[in-house]
Amino acid sequence: MSTQEIIIGIDLGTTNSAVGFMEAGLPFLLADQDGERLTPSVVYFPENDGTPLVGRAASRMRAVRSEATVSSIKRLIGSGENVTINGVVHSPEEISALILTKLKSDAESALTQMVSRAVITVPAYFNDAQRAATKRAGELAGLTVERILNEPTAAALAYGLDKLRDRSKIAVYDFGGGTFDISILELNQGVFEVLSTNGNTQLGGDDLDAALIADCDLAIPDWEKRELVIKAKHRLSNEENVELAILSATGPQSYQLSRIRLEQMARPIIERARVHCVRSLADAGLKPGDLDEVILVGGSTRMPLVRTLVAEWFGKEPNLTQNPDEAVALGATIQAGILSGAVTNITLLDVTPLSLGIETAGGLMNVLIPRNSTIPLKRGEMFTTSANNQTSMVIKVLQGEREMARDNWKLGEFTIDFAPAPRGVARVGVQFEIDANGILHVLARDVATGKDRTLEVTSSVDVADERVEQMIAESVEHAFDDMSERIFTEASLKAKEMLVAVDNALAVLGDEVSADERGQIELLTNEVREAVELGESQRLKRANAALDAGTQNLATLLMERAMAAALEKRGLI
Repeated sequence: MSTQEIIIGIDLGTTNSAVGFMEAGLPFLLADQDGERLTPSVVYFPENDGTPLVGRAASRMRAVRSEATVSSIKRLIGSGENVTINGVVHSPEEISALILTKLKSDAESALTQMVSRAVITVPAYFNDAQRAATKRAGELAGLTVERILNEPTAAALAYGLDKLRDRSKIAVYDFGGGTFDISILELNQGVFEVLSTNGNTQLGGDDLDAALIADCDLAIPDWEKRELVIKAKHRLSNEENVELAILSATGPQSYQLSRIRLEQMARPIIERARVHCVRSLADAGLKPGDLDEVILVGGSTRMPLVRTLVAEWFGKEPNLTQNPDEAVALGATIQAGILSGAVTNITLLDVTPLSLGIETAGGLMNVLIPRNSTIPLKRGEMFTTSANNQTSMVIKVLQGEREMARDNWKLGEFTIDFAPAPRGVARVGVQFEIDANGILHVLARDVATGKDRTLEVTSSVDVADERVEQMIAESVEHAFDDMSERIFTEASLKAKEMLVAVDNALAVLGDEVSADERGQIELLTNEVREAVELGESQRLKRANAALDAGTQNLATLLMERAMAAALEKRGLI
């Protein structure tokens, strides 16, 4: 396989990280020079600007210089909060990049060639800032980040759940070192769709470790307590009682911990995840009995109490066939294989990075598919003409988050022709469809004749993250001005319709409208025209409302005349 085709899968974890690669159609996690597949997500910064240590070597330095050692940095990524070590300020992205650089280097050593492309996983509950920060960390490490993948979806791939029957429902319970996620997935013909997701980016095994450290009354430093309680916690997944002997500065000491005591401290922390499980099921419109599989991800799920509570909450014993520490990395590796072409029988649903729509009267952006909609999908809307005897309609396909069409990106345009008719009579149905390959198909149909015109756009989903971030940033920056312009434009369109309707009604009714009423209506229409001319949105909205109320009698007279004419035509009067 050439260097250009290699895409590695990375689980950038709170406690441990891992990297994998697809070979002969199977995912393999790559070991470091010590033969270990899991790399502690720990960085040590030596004094005098020395080269930082990452992984196990850094973890060992916590015993010597804990103040210069950083762990669980994933909890800060995307927060804007930095850490200061040896008087130097480091961002979470920079520290994460050091971890990713080591994983990249380990992969290159194992594969004996350069690697520059990767899939990196994140908790499904990560927001845009956290996802963007993770991507920046990858770029700082010299990687082109091909996909930011949700950890629960990666785990489902690792468990081989793409082999389940169609419409299978899967709960992915991911309780890691620093974050908790619960996602409900549905499988259909090899396609995973996320039905719902919930979680807490500040809940994980670290919270239990902190409780154990606080409970430990030995006269030793906190860093040493941490190493001790973690070791005891791990052993209690298989043992009922643990006693660990240590040699401290004050002499030999003994640390004892029972599974009963551990579970007393752990239960309130683990119970905090229950509400997220309930919400995720409710959001998916499911009951526990609707689930086909419940899978566990994250080292904290090795605890017997976690497994017991999960079985209780979901009414089903969890699937324990995979190593919970490695499942996400294996799934990331499978996704990397999908992107590189090494795996062809699985599809992961993507989402639209930006809204899609068309330009409508007044130069407005009319959204048919909002951003972050899961694909494939199909959406349609009916439109009518805005002028009398109009014979065609130009369909301008747009992408973006701005209120006015001119501020969004034009993906293409085409024209659909139809027979001339009064304004609002001709009707055109517009349908947007995005297939599983991310290709947008736009169809416009003249309802009267069934005549179609179509447009195919291939770049609606595969948009560079930088351009997406730029568009979203601009939409936030100009949100107030954009909305003000939209409100005024919509009010102006309504004013135009009302003024034409009032003029036509007065011409038809003639002497049936008194001079006083005509004078009052003229005052109201002048107020509307002046508000339009001066561009005053709120004044225009009030003027439109006043004109609408002031012409109710006009509308009644017009309706009575129309009904009389209809009855006369039928010979009823």
